[in-house]
Order: sequence, then structure tokens, then C-alpha cells
Amino acid sequence: MVPQDCRYTKDHEWVRREGEEALIGITDFAQGQLGDIVFVELPAVGRSLNQGGVFGSVEAVKAVSDLYSPVSGEVTAVNPAIGGDPSVVNRAPYGDGWMIRARLSSPAELDGLMTAAEYEALVKEEEAKH
Repeated sequence: MVPQDCRYTKDHEWVRREGEEALIGITDFAQGQLGDIVFVELPAVGRSLNQGGVFGSVEAVKAVSDLYSPVSGEVTAVNPAIGGDPSVVNRAPYGDGWMIRARLSSPAELDGLMTAAEYEALVKEEEAKH
């Protein structure tokens, strides 16, 4: 079950709007596909994000995967918990495992992202392929 209060990308990132800012992370499906996460590379506070642009990477036992920003904006915070314990992303991808907080420069971009129902349909489709 994916949170209803988030929007999603086809690359399995989520974004939750909080006023003029948004929390961004990877979905439960993504962390499950990656396996045990051992390192997360995140951008510095102040860095500009472009929707669809790479903002970091996740290194897991199985693979390294780029992180794509679901929205444009500026990084206002990076989750300090991840640096000390990257596995928090595996345990709580929608909670304590959030990755960055960003000030939205184009809030309307959220409307172009998938709803929870649309994302669940995408995941079912991908699971059926495997």
C-alpha cells in the first residue's frame, strides 16, 4: 500500500508536499527491488533541482541506482539519519527514510506526477513482468 498523500514517478520516487516545500524519497517498491541499501549519495543544501534530473544515487548490495527529482526546486535539507544508517530507507521509505526536502519552484509540476492509484497500477504491471 502506497501513501495516498504522495505523488509518484515512473522511476519510483515519491514526493509529499508540505506547504511551499516537499519531502522526496524512494518508494517501498524501489527499496525492495534494490535490496539492502549500504550507501546513499545526496546533494548539498542549496543545490538546484530540475524535474527529472539526477539528484543523487543509492548503492545497494545488488546495484547502484540514480535518484531522479520528481520536482524542480532548491534543496533545503538532507536527511541526516541516512548518512549514519542508510538501511533506514529499507525500513521506512515513506517515513524516517526520506532523502531530501526541497523548496518547490514550480508546484504545478506535482499535478503531472502519478497519484497513488496510478503508481500502484504501475507496480502491479512491473511485478507481472518478473
